[in-house]
Amino acid sequence: MSHFTEIATEIRDPVALMEACDELGLRLEKDAAARGYGGMTRRGEFVIKLKGPYDVALNRNNGGAYALEADHWQGHVEQELGSGFGRLLQLYGVHKARIEAQRRGYAVRRRSMADGSIKLTIGGVR
Repeated sequence: MSHFTEIATEIRDPVALMEACDELGLRLEKDAAARGYGGMTRRGEFVIKLKGPYDVALNRNNGGAYALEADHWQGHVEQELGSGFGRLLQLYGVHKARIEAQRRGYAVRRRSMADGSIKLTIGGVR
């Protein structure tokens, strides 16, 4: 049986999330319904609209961070966002770090590594 599962995260910045989604070629919608197996839906303050049959709902938890909720049936979400939302969380972290560094006046340089990781170099004043 399929169902929505919540993954604990520390997503707090919708702008960084939107930029991560843009980089993945996905839409981030406000106050929408996420699709799941068999026509099930989950309401989300934000919803990442995936290309496959399911989506990801984000709702604030008691700590103020957004929890990711998705139906993981048959690996559709994992195919687009990586295991445990890995690609999404990696890009969210990259964009959040860049936003915060630039806000503080630092220059940021980004480089994709051969192993799929992303190296950020933060330093000097812009």
